[in-house]
Amino acid sequence: MRPRLQGQPAIVHAACWAHARRHIYDEYEKTKSPIAEEALRRIGQLYEVEAAITGTTAELRVAARQEHAVPILADPKEWFEAQRRRLSSKTTLYKAIGYAVTRWDSLTLYLADGRIGIDNNPAERSLRGIAITRKNFLFLGSEAGGDRAAILYSVLETAKLNGLDPEAYLADVIDRMAKGHPINQLSELLPWNWTRQAAKLAA
Repeated sequence: MRPRLQGQPAIVHAACWAHARRHIYDEYEKTKSPIAEEALRRIGQLYEVEAAITGTTAELRVAARQEHAVPILADPKEWFEAQRRRLSSKTTLYKAIGYAVTRWDSLTLYLADGRIGIDNNPAERSLRGIAITRKNFLFLGSEAGGDRAAILYSVLETAKLNGLDPEAYLADVIDRMAKGHPINQLSELLPWNWTRQAAKLAA
């Protein structure tokens, strides 16, 4: 995500604001708590910033977040902590607010990197079809079969993200490989390159 310094982990966890919001929203729906309502309002401001920059470059997103989202987040952690201190640790609202407080550094990581989304909803939507058929994975036959299924799903979902009809894409790639497509030119078959070669098959 950013240049790796010696001693730093290769992967940094970016937490999802949609998950943090969902816990608080569920509590608000049940109790109409003013604290939950105010928390939702504050989180909503962050999403207003994101709505204005969706589809722009990573550089523009990080600049907009620094200008607009950072001020919004100037005091919320302290506010969340103050509200949590007012609540019994046995309440669900205490736990909902605690979910955000204990993940604060991961939740705010997106502010410094325009490549990171405010939440992982796009990824969850992509995985929904896989989740629906997860029981079928019990019959893949072996661990190797599971590995091959994971590769296939990754390829097909990447095709979708590149605006392709995954069935047409896969059929064409298999056909080309069967006809002896050069192994040193496999990069031409990747979804982001294949689009330019076979735009007529794009969804």
